[in-house]
Amino acid sequence: MPLSAKPRVGLLAGDPTGIGPEVAAKLLAEAETHEQAQIVLIGDRALFDGGESLPLLEVPLVVRPPLAQVSKDAGVFTLATLRRAAQAFGAGEIDALVYAPLNKQAMKLAGLAQEDEMHFLAHELGFTGLCSEINVAANLWTTRVTSHVPLHAVADLIDETSVRNAIALVDRIMRASRATPPRIAVAGLNPHAGEGGLLGYEEIRVIGPAVAWAKAQGIDVSGPYPADTLFIAARRGDFDAVVTMYHDQGQIAMKLMGFEKGVTLHGGLPKPIATPAHGTAFDIAGKGIANVGPTREAFRLVLRLAA
Repeated sequence: MPLSAKPRVGLLAGDPTGIGPEVAAKLLAEAETHEQAQIVLIGDRALFDGGESLPLLEVPLVVRPPLAQVSKDAGVFTLATLRRAAQAFGAGEIDALVYAPLNKQAMKLAGLAQEDEMHFLAHELGFTGLCSEINVAANLWTTRVTSHVPLHAVADLIDETSVRNAIALVDRIMRASRATPPRIAVAGLNPHAGEGGLLGYEEIRVIGPAVAWAKAQGIDVSGPYPADTLFIAARRGDFDAVVTMYHDQGQIAMKLMGFEKGVTLHGGLPKPIATPAHGTAFDIAGKGIANVGPTREAFRLVLRLAA
C-alpha cells in the first residue's frame, strides 16, 4: 500500500439475522469512514444499505433467514464471507478487515470446526502462529490465556508457556500501535491470587514464573494480582493492559467499563482484523436502535494498525 494511499478496509455485515447489517449501514453513513479509508464490501450487496457505489466482493446470501433467530443458513453465509475476506487478503484486495457481530452457534451449525471465527480466519489465512483475542475499551487493553473453552477446562490449560505467550503478544501488538511500551498487569487465577497457596498454587507455580520471565525480556509487567481488585487499578490508569486467565474474568470488567466502545482485535494474525466486542443482539435486531460506537472504534483501530 503506497504511503499516500488510503488503506483498503474490507467490511462484512456480520450475521444477517442480527444487528450487523444495521451497524454496517450506520458506519457507511458516516463521512469519516470514507475520508479515512477505501471501503470494500464483502458479502451480499442487499445487506449493505448505503453501499451501492462501493466496490463489492460478492458472496450471495442464497437463503434469507428469519430475523433474530439462530440459523444454519446464516452460519453458512457468515463462514463464506470470512473465507472470501481471507482470500481478499491473499489477493492484495484489502489491507484490513472489520466485521459486524457474528453468531458462533450459527457458525457451528454450519460446520465451523475451529474454536471461533478468529481461529477460522487463521486457518483460512494459512497462519499457524500464536493468536489471541485482545479487547480494547478506550485506553485499556486486555487479553486472556484461555478463551472460548468450558470453565472446568481452564486450570488445565494454564501453564507457564501459555501465560508467557499472552504477555508477550499484547506487549508486541501494543508497541506497534503506540509510542511508549505498555504497562501490563497479570491477573491471578484463584480468589485473592491464591493467597500464598491457601486458595491455589497456580500463581506460585505457573503465573509468577511467567511474569518473571517476561520482566527479564524487558517487558514492563507485574503481578499476579487478585482479579477482583485489579481492574479498579486499571480503570484508575495504573496499567495500560491486563492479562487475564479466562474469558469472563476480563470481559465482565471490560464491558462494564466501556461496552459502548468495546472492540475485539484478533491479535497476532498477520493482518489487522477487528470487530465490535458485543454480539448479534437479537433482542433489538430490526428496531433501528443499535449503537454503531463499537463498530466505529473497530474501524478506527484497524486503520491505526494498517498505517
